[in-house]
Amino acid sequence: MMNYNKISVTQGARTELHDLLNLTGAEISVNELPAGASVPFVHAHKQNEEIYAVLAGKGSVKIDGETVELREGDWLRISPAAKRQFFAAPDAGIRYLCIQVKENSLEEYTAADAVIL
Repeated sequence: MMNYNKISVTQGARTELHDLLNLTGAEISVNELPAGASVPFVHAHKQNEEIYAVLAGKGSVKIDGETVELREGDWLRISPAAKRQFFAAPDAGIRYLCIQVKENSLEEYTAADAVIL
């Protein structure tokens, strides 16, 4: 049995990695909106916080009525209850990563979770 899974993600509106990588503790998606486009709905979550990384381009996200500008290199965490909707800039598309994890579930991280062999 292999202790890893590897895939390649190319261009596409949305690629969810949960099933492709057999993830057990997070949902990760790669998302792309062309210039002037938006996610066609506002959403929130029951338990999961979302962490976003802007990989390329620019745009904005409306969070609980507040507009937050986004550009390549930005990272953003949004709590589960916050209402959100993403938009590409009128003149540029946006490509971003979304990591979804259960809020307050992280018990150990980095060196505390590592085992030196």
